[in-house]
Amino acid sequence: MTWVKPPSNKLLSEKHEIEPGLAVLRLEEPRDAQQIRDLLEASFPGFGEAILVDRLRSDGDLDLSLVAEDQGVVIGYVAFSRLMVEGGEKPFHAVALAPLAVYPEYQQQGVATQLIREGHACLAAMGITLSVVLGEPSYYGRFGYSNRRAAQFESPYQSPFLMALSFGAAPWDGRLAYPAAFNLLSEDAATQAHD
Repeated sequence: MTWVKPPSNKLLSEKHEIEPGLAVLRLEEPRDAQQIRDLLEASFPGFGEAILVDRLRSDGDLDLSLVAEDQGVVIGYVAFSRLMVEGGEKPFHAVALAPLAVYPEYQQQGVATQLIREGHACLAAMGITLSVVLGEPSYYGRFGYSNRRAAQFESPYQSPFLMALSFGAAPWDGRLAYPAAFNLLSEDAATQAHD
């Protein structure tokens, strides 16, 4: 991983807690894979998001993934995967925020908020200036995401739920080219719809 500037001490510190006694926020490690899968399977209907993350990880398409851990158990997770904006002189490297998950008993305690905010800080430090998400506007709008920022992008997910946030100079239009793993998520969703 190449950093424009090093990650914050908050991220690198094993002792940093979101709330006293609640959780440690850190980069995903290989030993976390099964716990992340368990969290995603518990948080979403079907296995689509768990399969998505496994595939993004195996394909090398995760630019950044963070976990929140409480006493050795992964209780929250956010992934930012490689996303290319095509149509300009050369493809522009951006990220897609997906998925975000926190076990229900840890929700409403700021875990997801801290995962997203620290993720944004890391992305900015890495020199990535555009993040795209498909989600609930009232939730992701709190972090600066807006449909207006994403409205001119060509995407299979184009809708009022497609939002973007820029941390610096970034394109306003072009085709969003997602990693191949997202095709599996779309196929899984179609299969579940017909079951």
